[in-house]
Amino acid sequence: MVVGATGTTGSRVVARLSAAGLRVKATSRHATPVDGARPVRFDWNDPSSFDNALEGTDRIYLVPPPGSPDPAAVMLPFLRQARAAGIRRAVLLSASAIPLGGPAIGQVHKALPDLVPQWAVLRPSWFMQNFSGNHVHARTIRADGTIRTATGEGRVGFVDAEDIAAVAVHALTDAQAPNTDLIITGPQAVSYGDIAAVLTEVTGHTVTHRRLTHESLRDRLAADLPIEFATMLADLDRAIAKGAEDRTTDTVQRLTGHPPRDFRAFAEREMRRPRSRPV
Repeated sequence: MVVGATGTTGSRVVARLSAAGLRVKATSRHATPVDGARPVRFDWNDPSSFDNALEGTDRIYLVPPPGSPDPAAVMLPFLRQARAAGIRRAVLLSASAIPLGGPAIGQVHKALPDLVPQWAVLRPSWFMQNFSGNHVHARTIRADGTIRTATGEGRVGFVDAEDIAAVAVHALTDAQAPNTDLIITGPQAVSYGDIAAVLTEVTGHTVTHRRLTHESLRDRLAADLPIEFATMLADLDRAIAKGAEDRTTDTVQRLTGHPPRDFRAFAEREMRRPRSRPV
């Protein structure tokens, strides 16, 4: 069972599991078909959807309810129900910046080992996909060629969602469950200024990193998010400015056998400007 099967990592996990010939329930609020997997309705805010999603399932990829400042409130009751239904392994998507017992999903991380016999917590760094698709950074890049953060010169080991999905599939299917948390990064830590420079070169359009204060970022995010969640996100930017994400790990190479993709390779794959057709 893949929760959030239409999302950034969930859709990629479904695709990889299906390609391996495994039976997959692709769950989403609207039971949207994904890569030939069985679509099943699942809504964190509707416990009546849990039983059908869990039926015949023994392993789960868990994506928290988006934007929730307290995901444990709905996820822990679900995990207790999942254990009673026979779930043996759960792989939880968390974040590198949120440790065991930390805020939000950190509380689910803390409880997980006591709720399922086999488990893993994925703690990826910031997604490279934040600069494409519908993420706020992608929208401002398209709108006015800016990336706005409160990270200063802080560096991040940005990671491709394809690599996160590869680690997730390993954690779901390997004979030995990780039973640990896994910090997942790309091959190098770079600043948002570095990202802007690569995007300028690859897309052919000038992209600039615009530095905000913690307070201005919080207020900007609070226009679309609950103030508690906006504050937490602004706090994460401040932590980056202080060096909290300036690191890389060997998780992708060690578990999947291939090196993690770097940001330039991602940008050239996803964002390169179209070449002119010959006349």
